[in-house]
Amino acid sequence: MQHVAHWDEVAPRRRETGHQAGDWYDLGSAAGSVSVGLQRVLVDPGRWSTPAHAEGAEEEIFFVLSGSGISWQDGEAYEIGAGDCLVHLPEEQAHTLRAGPEGLEVLAYGQRKPQGNTVLPRAGVAWMSPSWVDVGGPHPWEREAAAGEPDVGESSPRPRRIAHLSNGERYELETGAVDVSLGDVVGSVETGLSHMTIPPGAEGYPPHCHSAEEELFVVLAGSGTVTLGEESAAVGPGSVVSRPAGTRVPHSFEAGADGLEYLAYGTRDPNDVVYSPRTDEVRFRGVGVTMPAGKLG
Repeated sequence: MQHVAHWDEVAPRRRETGHQAGDWYDLGSAAGSVSVGLQRVLVDPGRWSTPAHAEGAEEEIFFVLSGSGISWQDGEAYEIGAGDCLVHLPEEQAHTLRAGPEGLEVLAYGQRKPQGNTVLPRAGVAWMSPSWVDVGGPHPWEREAAAGEPDVGESSPRPRRIAHLSNGERYELETGAVDVSLGDVVGSVETGLSHMTIPPGAEGYPPHCHSAEEELFVVLAGSGTVTLGEESAAVGPGSVVSRPAGTRVPHSFEAGADGLEYLAYGTRDPNDVVYSPRTDEVRFRGVGVTMPAGKLG
C-alpha cells in the first residue's frame, strides 16, 4: 500500500568519519513523507551520531528506542536511554549524541524546510544573512573529525527539553486507547510527538484527514491494521505510515489481539482543517471550532 513501509525493507546508509559512526535508515522517504523527515539511527557503541550542530530553521525531535548514551548540548552532557524524548529548537543549543557501550538506537524526526541560503559560485561563498561561509572544501563531517571528540565532563541534571515517556501528559479516549503527549512536555513548538497505546480489538482516533498538517506513524509493539480510505494493511513493529497533508484520504488504526503501540509525529499548522467522515464534521485548528461539514455548503 502506498505510504506504508517497514524499516526492515529500508537499506541503511553507513556514515563513518573519525569519532562519528552509525547506520542511517531513511524511513520518511520510504513511506513517502513530504514536508517532514524521519531517520532511524543506530549509533555504534562509544561513537557519536553527527557533528555538533544547531539547525537554522528546522525543529528536531528525537525518541530513544534502545540503548543508552548522552545528549551533548553546548558543552553539557545529559544521560539518555530507552523511552526518552528530546527536542531541539532552531538556533538554540548545538547538539549531538554519543552512544553508550551497547550502542544507541534513535528515531530522528525533523522538518524539511528550505534554508534560503544564497550561493555565489564565482565568489566561492554562501550568503547566510547576516554573515557568509566558504563554499567547498572538506565535508562538514571531516571538519568535525579533525576537531576531535567533544569534551564530556560529569553528567548534568536534565533540562525540560529531555523527558521520559513516563512523564508525558496522558489523555484517554473513549475506546480505552491512551495518548501520551511528549512534544508538549519537552517544549516543541512547530511539531509534536505522541505515544499511543490501543487495547486489543479497539480503535485509536476515528478516521480523519488533515488539510495542512502532515503525520508520520511508527509502530513499536503489538499488531493491528491501518486503514487509508477504502484500503487496509496489517502493521506491526517497524511499520511506518506517512500521511501527507491534503490527500483527502482519512486514516485510522485498529489494534489486533495483542494491542497496538505506536509513535505519532506531526506538524502543527494553525491553518489546518481536520475532516472526520464518520461524523461529517470539520475542525478548524486555529480557532478551535468544530462544526458539521454540511453547514459549510
